[in-house]
Amino acid sequence: MRRVTLFVVSLVTWYLISWPYDFAARTMDWQMLIAGAVLAGAAALLFAEVFTKHPRKLFGPKRWLWLLAYVPVFFWYMLLANLDVMYRVLHPKLPIRPGIVKAKTRIRSESGRTALANSITLTPGTMTVDITEDGYLYIHWINVTATDVEEASRRIVAHFERFLVKIFD
Repeated sequence: MRRVTLFVVSLVTWYLISWPYDFAARTMDWQMLIAGAVLAGAAALLFAEVFTKHPRKLFGPKRWLWLLAYVPVFFWYMLLANLDVMYRVLHPKLPIRPGIVKAKTRIRSESGRTALANSITLTPGTMTVDITEDGYLYIHWINVTATDVEEASRRIVAHFERFLVKIFD
């Protein structure tokens, strides 16, 4: 089941990125589609064991709806972080207090924690440095305003966590 799931996810991703169908001419670029199928098959054979432990979870419609709700939230917080970093760069006194803070997550799955760490890292001004097995994240923050674990978790992790826990756990 893992290989089939990874094959389908890889092929759909390939199709969306390469878009081999031409609507104007109503034709399919079969070479692109076949190349995508071959590469998706190779990925399924080589990487199925590290892809996911529970592939059936990927087909739950509630997870996809939560993912659709998560995308605009993620882009909103990314926009706010970009504006914050831009302010700090353009400010004459460069008001930054960089440091590494410890935050806690409720997400149990490895893929969910990885998605959370990537979301934090893709948000300017923060970068996930480490994830521990017991659910702690070490995050480099451009302007540390809270050193308490609960407060840092609320300010950095909570925005993403409430969606990602429903998508991945």
